Amino acid sequence: MVALLMFAAVCCAAPLSGAVGAYVALKTGISDDGGIAEGGSAADIPPRMLTAYKKAVQQVGQYAPKCQGMRWQILAGIAKVESNHAIGHAISAGGDITPKIYGVLLNGSGAGGNTTAVADTDGGRWDGTASGERAVGPFQFLPSTWESIGKDGNGDKVADPHNGDDAALGAAVYLCGNGRDLTQSSQLKAAILQYNHSSEYVADVMGWIDQYTAAAKDPDLTNVTGTVRTVIEAALSQRGVPYSWGGGNASGRSYGICCSPSGKSGANIKGFDCSGLTQYAYAKAGITLPRVAAAQAGTGQRIPTSLGPSVLKPGDLVFFATAPGHDSTIYHVGIYLGSGQMVNAPRPGTVVRLDAVSTMSGYAGGARML
Repeated sequence: MVALLMFAAVCCAAPLSGAVGAYVALKTGISDDGGIAEGGSAADIPPRMLTAYKKAVQQVGQYAPKCQGMRWQILAGIAKVESNHAIGHAISAGGDITPKIYGVLLNGSGAGGNTTAVADTDGGRWDGTASGERAVGPFQFLPSTWESIGKDGNGDKVADPHNGDDAALGAAVYLCGNGRDLTQSSQLKAAILQYNHSSEYVADVMGWIDQYTAAAKDPDLTNVTGTVRTVIEAALSQRGVPYSWGGGNASGRSYGICCSPSGKSGANIKGFDCSGLTQYAYAKAGITLPRVAAAQAGTGQRIPTSLGPSVLKPGDLVFFATAPGHDSTIYHVGIYLGSGQMVNAPRPGTVVRLDAVSTMSGYAGGARML
């Protein structure tokens, strides 16, 4: 009974939508979440990998001067799908990733989805085996591809696909091709299709690009005034604060409790979970909310799930449920900003940040208190 009460006291128990659909099954295990950078604007990207993506954008013009529109979000979308940003691996100051990331051996056995044998081209230099080929590094290049596009991104005079800086720069050069304009959706999709000739893969990567783009934008609060602005600014002021299971209340961030369904404890983390953040932001406007996300759905004017997110207004609570339409299954809440964005404390291992509403699964309507 005590365990059930503790579980009900906090929110954000369900996983993030958009499971990683990696091109190659990774040999090494990778955890669900990683570190966060830039106050949450970089979503689930470890800081050192984000640095690699941004460095690659700055450097790609040296190798593909006609390329337009390369953005770190594009590289992040590819790396998310290929290796989940090397999460679960150590990343040195120089960008080296250990243990190294290897895909399955492409010997036509069917393991990991490969049905075509690929002959060895590097004598095992990059992929650790001379008996065939396997994709390597955070961007999962075949050694033969790396031979033609590999670049030295960290200045050590070695182009190493197991180095985050090198791999990100190589990916940027590869995606740029002979001078693509990646601001054009058709050319961006063509570049991703070149990376992996699968429409499902393109959709997966584009989805992550859209999420990272939304997360990095500052909201337009030009026409937001009064108590709505007070609530939103209170929530935005907490960007970068760690997620803490059971953490946060009307007074601000606090240490949480143990433990989330995935076994993550908030007891040593001073921060917010999703309903703790909303409770705090609304308290700044003099509005008292219940502590649990499902209970918060019973306050104010309920916005039905059936109307869709387009009817939400800035300051509205936005809910997510395992069974939309049944408020008892609500597991998550955020604060709507407009333009499809919300202030969000997503789950253990992340921070308070901006996210697209579509980031979370099971949209379950909203509530309007203002």
